[in-house]
Parts: sequence; C-alpha cells; structure tokens
Amino acid sequence: MSLICLAAPALAQTPPPAPAADEWPWPPPDPKTWWDDQWPRPPEPADPLAGRRLGRNERPAVIDNGYDPLLYRLWALAPLQSQILRNGEMILEVAVRPSSSARQTLIRVIVRRDGKAFVQGRAGLGCCEPGIARRVGFDAELPAGSAAQFLALRESPLWDAPREVRVDDGSGAADALCVNGTSYDLTLMVPGRSRSVRRACDSAEIGQAADVLQAAFSAALGHEPRFDVIYPTGADFSSARGAYEALIAEGGRLKPAPNSRPQPPTFTPPTVEEPEVVPTP
Repeated sequence: MSLICLAAPALAQTPPPAPAADEWPWPPPDPKTWWDDQWPRPPEPADPLAGRRLGRNERPAVIDNGYDPLLYRLWALAPLQSQILRNGEMILEVAVRPSSSARQTLIRVIVRRDGKAFVQGRAGLGCCEPGIARRVGFDAELPAGSAAQFLALRESPLWDAPREVRVDDGSGAADALCVNGTSYDLTLMVPGRSRSVRRACDSAEIGQAADVLQAAFSAALGHEPRFDVIYPTGADFSSARGAYEALIAEGGRLKPAPNSRPQPPTFTPPTVEEPEVVPTP
C-alpha cells in the first residue's frame, strides 16, 4: 500500500495524450471563428512580391511553361501567372522532372528592385496521389550581392533559343529518341514578358542551359537536407557544358525540335512606371 501511495503523485503528473494526426490545431478550433480569425502574415522570403497590384498601363506577362496556376498552389507557391514585376526585377524558375523517378523539384529565384534576392525550393513525389506527396520546401533570402549574378542571366542566349531542340551533329543521323533522362523546364520572367525553354536527356542540350542551371541549383542547395539528398553531386553541370561546347566546336548545332511550340507573344512595357499600390490591410 505504501508503494502505491508513493507512486500516486507521479501518476498524477502524467502528460495528456498527444493529439491525433488529423486534429489541427489542438484543441480543435471554434467553427464559428475559423473563417474570420486573423492569421499571421507569411515571412518576407515566402512571398517577396506580396501586396502588389497591376498599374493602369500594365498587363500580366503571358506564362506558357506547362505549369498551371493550380499546380503551383499544390507546391505551396504563388502562381507565376499572378506575379507582378517592376523595372529591374526578375524571376528565374527551374522545374526538374526525371523520367525514371517521381521525385520532382521546383526552384524559384526572385530578384527585387531593392537589391534583395530570394530563393524558394520545393521537392516531392509528383505521382500517384491527388497532391504532391512528401512535399518539402524552404523559402530563404540569399546573401547580399547575389542579385547581380542572376540579373546577368537575363542576357543569356538561351532565352533566344527555340523552346525545344534536338542535337544535330552534322552527320545527318536521325534524331535520338529520349527514353530515360531528366528534363529541365526553365522560365525567365521580367516585367511584361517571359521566356520558357525545355532541355532534356542529351548532355549537349542541357549544356546550353548549364550557366542558368548552375546558378539556380547553387542558390537552392544547402537550405533543406531532404532537398539536397536528391542531388548528391551538388550543382555541377560542367560535364553537360563540355558536351555542348564540343558539339559546337565540331560543327554541330541544336536545331528546333519538330512541333516545338512557339514562344508566347511579347509587348513593350510602359516606359513610365506606375506607382505601386499597397492594399489597405
């Protein structure tokens, strides 16, 4: 009996059971206030272009990179179609789709006119479920001075190249059929216009985009171990760059792929920038 009495205080201090996996938050919310309660605003790296509205003379850029706005929301990212850029700003995006794996990744780099640069990364299994399974992600501000590296990429000849290409080594051989490889969908968005290209399978194809891929992956790696483990060799595209340089040196070229879709139409942005409208909270 004495042992039972001594154990009673310890039993009284037993912590409450952990909440069930489907109960969020704990305790359950009040249904009457769920839709009206104030939620905390996302941190700046999670939405660097928040609160912007189109000016009177502005139109949204046409985005034609195969990513529907709802697909962006599955990745917990603001749709590229809704992003508004001002003079001196840009967005660089790289979507990676391996043909032999369901592990897909998405990298977005945003350069803002105040000189700040941000990176957003997502990884998950894009297969077999109505959502992105095992999705992980991060939003981070890049070190000071990072913006200049990405702004220079706006002048890359990659953005003037055809959307999809095939390797022509000059021998007249038939186009190789891509069965097993990785495709990289790259999108550049600047005020009023965008460009999208796909480079897949062949090392020479990917090598044409090596500088852009190197910059994007260097910015994305090192923030989330579950993202990094997908790329054990890091952000090294030197082999692909060498294959592209060898192709050109030997008289080969990258020719437009059959049935490659044209780039979206462009227009000249207004020369006078509209003042930014900040919505009233």
